[in-house]
Amino acid sequence: MSNAADLTADLDALVADAVERLADASDLDALAALDAELLGKKSAVTAAKKQLGGLDPDDRKVAGQAINAARTSLEAAVAAARERLAAGARAAQYEAERLDLSEKLGEIRRGSLHLNTQARDRLEDVFVGMGFTIAEGPEVETAWYNFEALNIPEWHPARGSFDTIFVNLGEPEEVMLRSHTSPVQIRTMENQEPPIYIVAPGRTFRTDTADATHLPAFNQIEGLVVDRGITLGDLSGTMDEFVRAFFGGEVKTRLRPSYFPFTEPSAEFDISRPDGSWLELGGCGMVHPNVLRNCGIDPEEWQGFAFGFGIDRLAVMRYELDDIRELVNNDVRFLRQF
Repeated sequence: MSNAADLTADLDALVADAVERLADASDLDALAALDAELLGKKSAVTAAKKQLGGLDPDDRKVAGQAINAARTSLEAAVAAARERLAAGARAAQYEAERLDLSEKLGEIRRGSLHLNTQARDRLEDVFVGMGFTIAEGPEVETAWYNFEALNIPEWHPARGSFDTIFVNLGEPEEVMLRSHTSPVQIRTMENQEPPIYIVAPGRTFRTDTADATHLPAFNQIEGLVVDRGITLGDLSGTMDEFVRAFFGGEVKTRLRPSYFPFTEPSAEFDISRPDGSWLELGGCGMVHPNVLRNCGIDPEEWQGFAFGFGIDRLAVMRYELDDIRELVNNDVRFLRQF
């Protein structure tokens, strides 16, 4: 019968050989066979344990410790091999079951800004370059900001021409979707002391029926200047400079007498067409003294001018469109052209 030293040496050799064999195991089935061979009932470790009864007490203790250490080492080696092979099996399974769900595209076309956005950005750039700042306000307004502060009291006949869309919020105030961006001018004058140089772009709403030249929801840009010594000549010069910057130097401008409740004198602002005819662009005029007073500004000290026109119509003119409704139809075939 072997002594403790011989048994320990045999176990060390067994563990070293087992570690190499486990490292060479190629799959979980091969590992299961090795596990049974190394740690099962017929394994060398189990056989060594049966020999302990024939050893003297001192050798039995040493041999028992060696057997336990060998079993612990073998179990750790088997567990490490199982983890390695299981990870490999999962990876192989995932690769076999993988589906390519990516969509293969041909030419990838980049999007672009909408024509209204392009026109608004260009307008803002032009006016900022002239020293104006951008102002914005709410799209839902009270009658004070949409009409009354602009010298359009409830009895005024011009008030009916705005075709206002009212919002039913109950008492105490009449509320509506703004029919122009002029309320932004009022809010600015209420909260900012002159001098004031602003443009106010934004959406506006009226009960118009959509046709080739009208939309019920459309975009406007309005300008306001309030300073000392402002005259109609400053307005005309500003419009000329804007047209040259936006349309080019070959386009001419003219002012025609008109009427608006919030300006006095008032004018229609036209630009020339290549065929020599004139196209109305918008309205303008000197800010009415009542409007200045309504905002707490002394018209004896400060004067101003205001102007406004539709951004959608500017886009129609700039890109020579036949129908303004093309801007809201969302036809990608049309939009891709720009």
